[in-house]
Amino acid sequence: MPLDPTFQALLTQAAAQAQSTPREPAAIVARERAALERAKALLVITSEPGVHVEDHLLPGPSGDIPVRLYRPEGPGPFPVLMCFHGGLAFGDLDTHAPLCRPLCHETGCLVVSVDYRLAPEHPFPAGLEDCYTATCWMAAHAAAYRGDPARIAVCGDSGGGYLAAATALMIRDRGGPALVFQLLLWPSMDFRLTTASWKDYDGYLISSEEFRIFPEIYLPNEAEQSNPYAAPSLAPDLHGLPPALVITAECDPLRDGGEEYGQRLLEAGVPATISRYEGMIHGFMYLRHLAPQKAHQAFTEATDALRSAFADNKR
Repeated sequence: MPLDPTFQALLTQAAAQAQSTPREPAAIVARERAALERAKALLVITSEPGVHVEDHLLPGPSGDIPVRLYRPEGPGPFPVLMCFHGGLAFGDLDTHAPLCRPLCHETGCLVVSVDYRLAPEHPFPAGLEDCYTATCWMAAHAAAYRGDPARIAVCGDSGGGYLAAATALMIRDRGGPALVFQLLLWPSMDFRLTTASWKDYDGYLISSEEFRIFPEIYLPNEAEQSNPYAAPSLAPDLHGLPPALVITAECDPLRDGGEEYGQRLLEAGVPATISRYEGMIHGFMYLRHLAPQKAHQAFTEATDALRSAFADNKR
């Protein structure tokens, strides 16, 4: 299916902005951070009834980790959803509020949005260790926040999808708290630029010229580029991981990496669903004003999967 034409103006604008920016990594990071700051003023933060929002600091490996809790009304205990924003070098608690609030409202879970350390100031594994530490800490202290430590899931979009998958790997390998589900939204699973989706959709919001900076800023130590915690698609063994829903967009350069990871989960005996949305672009679920039907469909699929996973593991 061809690109949904409602996205064409957005892609043209993004391409023009990319052309006007120097190609140095620092300039690209600065541009993306500035763009996100401007976008914050335009974000539509819905006011779902019964969602209480609190900011907290959790103890981390190199200082406190800021988190934002979205909690439903009621005594609980609520299932817990650890949410990691995309970007790796940009993004924060505010940029992903439009995802976290509705997730809390629709699933009845305690959503914990993690403000992990960003590259290049804090390269791998700093941000990932923050996500892992926050997940372990919440599992150990869930009751204090009306959470259920037996029903914890991880989720993330784009680079946050990578962080969710890598956190699940790390928890399995280190004997951390059991996870009941992983929700991977258009995840960035490695740094390859050789897949068919990169060939077909290079420049559709994400360009290979810009994507090339991530190994440099996130993995300045080249030896780490083959570390499965830096690129989960390189993990030799995916047995024992939690069930997954992998949502991808047809016209997204990152599509094939996410779908291949989902297929490998299936081959390892992990229950997984791979759901591709035809004609959509990277991050389409945030673009409800442009693609309301498919954005709503994807959000509903995600929340249904979470509710099912939490119900299956309720004590």
